[in-house]
Amino acid sequence: MAYEIPVTQARAELAELINRVVYGGERVVVTRHGKPLVGLVSAADLERLEALAEAAGGAEQEPVVTSVSRVGTLPSAPGERQRFGIAAEHRGPDVR
Repeated sequence: MAYEIPVTQARAELAELINRVVYGGERVVVTRHGKPLVGLVSAADLERLEALAEAAGGAEQEPVVTSVSRVGTLPSAPGERQRFGIAAEHRGPDVR
């Protein structure tokens, strides 16, 4: 099971979280208002996930993306894009 931590706490403890993921083999889920935002996994875990997706010929890749996108969407806080210099916004799979 993954360790969950609020985004505000994750900012303050980023170096420690990285060490827990890399050296402790943990997986961390960063949350905002109790909802999952991102998962931190080691580079080795990421390579294994990519290898599994490639071995499946891409057939597994679509369901994984679909299941992750079902976690929920959160609108950006007012002024957040300007604060962090984000130039683009994710619009989801159904917007063309």
